[in-house]
Amino acid sequence: MQDEELFEIIANLRTLGGDVSDVEVKKSHRELPKTVRESLSAFANTHGGVLILGLDETAGFAATGVHDAAKLSNDLASLCSTDMEPVLRPLIRVHDFEGVKLIVAEVPELDPAQRPCFYRGAGMTKGSFVRVGDGDRRLSSYEVQIMLSSRGQPREDEQSVPGTGLELLDPIILETFIARLRVSRPYAFKDLDRDALLRRAKVVVTGPDGTDALSLAALLALGSYPQEHFPQLMVSFVHYPPSAGDASAAETRFLDNVTIEGPIPVMVRDALAVIRRNMSRRAIIGGAGREDVWEYPETALREAVVNALVHRDLSSASRGTQIQIEMYPDKLIVRSPGGLFGPVTIDNLADEGISSTRNATLMRILEEVPIPGETRTVCENRGSGIRAMVSALRAAGMSPPQFDDRIASFTVTIPNHALLGEETVRWIQSLGERGLADSQCIALAMLRDGEILDNRSYRSTAGVDSRVATAELQDLVARELVVQIGTRRWARYELSQRLRRRVSGETPASTRTDRRPQLLNALGDETLSRAELARRTGLTDQTVRRWLSLMRKEGTVELVGSSPRSSSARYRRTRQGSLFPTTDPR
Repeated sequence: MQDEELFEIIANLRTLGGDVSDVEVKKSHRELPKTVRESLSAFANTHGGVLILGLDETAGFAATGVHDAAKLSNDLASLCSTDMEPVLRPLIRVHDFEGVKLIVAEVPELDPAQRPCFYRGAGMTKGSFVRVGDGDRRLSSYEVQIMLSSRGQPREDEQSVPGTGLELLDPIILETFIARLRVSRPYAFKDLDRDALLRRAKVVVTGPDGTDALSLAALLALGSYPQEHFPQLMVSFVHYPPSAGDASAAETRFLDNVTIEGPIPVMVRDALAVIRRNMSRRAIIGGAGREDVWEYPETALREAVVNALVHRDLSSASRGTQIQIEMYPDKLIVRSPGGLFGPVTIDNLADEGISSTRNATLMRILEEVPIPGETRTVCENRGSGIRAMVSALRAAGMSPPQFDDRIASFTVTIPNHALLGEETVRWIQSLGERGLADSQCIALAMLRDGEILDNRSYRSTAGVDSRVATAELQDLVARELVVQIGTRRWARYELSQRLRRRVSGETPASTRTDRRPQLLNALGDETLSRAELARRTGLTDQTVRRWLSLMRKEGTVELVGSSPRSSSARYRRTRQGSLFPTTDPR
């Protein structure tokens, strides 16, 4: 870590007045506090982080320093290598800051196959921690079990269910499954007889006692009534009334309360039907006139429900927990046991090509089982469900889904909020900016509502990868619509002061800022680089680069020498640029 980045981190901590999720500070004047072990474990088990020794949070993050930086650095390195399991190798450096020495350790995130990281002296269960907000929380024994299961491919869905046989399967669903399997995967199944096919598909498996039985996956996907054996492997739906000042609503605990049972294809169908029954419609006015649509797009609902049913944890410790769907006036929540599995994280959840399946056998069966009354199968196993959910909500002009991975559970929250309402659309149009992507418009709408975005939240909002997110955010900075606070991993984005004044009504709507006169004035008869133009005008490099690109296309400036991508590229006015008015039209 460079000194400048450390200064920026501490400035952010002082501004916020507290730790953040990926930074932990300790006073640590003469020795390592015992809580250092917890923070090391928590960072390694979550997304990594930065540990700073020598700052006093209780004194506004004052730099108190460490007494013997060399000794304390060695103690920290020894703790990581001898007391932590697996061994941690953080990058540890001593920095000079405000006249004292600080020790900074950058703790990397552990690969899921190595988790949990724990303090050996306390053991795996009591010595494993995870980062939650700005603090460290001890993992429960169930969460430890979940992490251990992520070290390989879980096989709970392949386990036999003693005392079960083919008579417990829905005959129509079973025959449809067999027929589709022979057609879609002929190499593996076309020439097999029925019994061999069911065994190869792991519908029938041999249990520990040597007897044949149905697999848990087969019972859940094809069974007539799986809840006879596993009562809590079902879905509960609750519709809550408004809570604000409505006396009649206060007397009603639930507007609807439904238990949804059956095999997974039936539960998908019935869950969607219950949600539709409790949804209202809203009107959208478009070019073709008025259109009535559901509060939530069908695609987003289906993907949320299917993902919960297919990817839930099926280990014995979680079989007493059902999937929960909760509808509130302002949001819909779908919660399932078991967090994200494998390499999938909230950061890359919507990225193309990122897919990992906890219940591989269940997934393969459900790829060939249609939802009753439909031709589509329950799932595709192409890693596209989350992107489809985000795209459907974006197309409906709604707020993006919010994801919460708690190791023991995964929650999808879909806000019932028209992000791009008529007033917001008019506001974006009033900015006069051409060529904004839909994702950029949604980001502006969220910022207008008071949110602050970073690269991760933008990716989740827009359903784009990190590279596209960075490019689109930098374009918004170049247009002077948003400002960047911080750099690298600490970068945050908020509305520019000009737009904030317009949102608050301090200034009326106006046309976009034209920086061409300002840049032409700065050029004069000279040949200057982007950096020189930025210094003379006080504009950011992104803004200067954007306007120079536009001015090159219109012929008012020309490039001298290098590629425009080079920092040494220089520009001068053309003859046409000399005729351009050099007063800002505002």
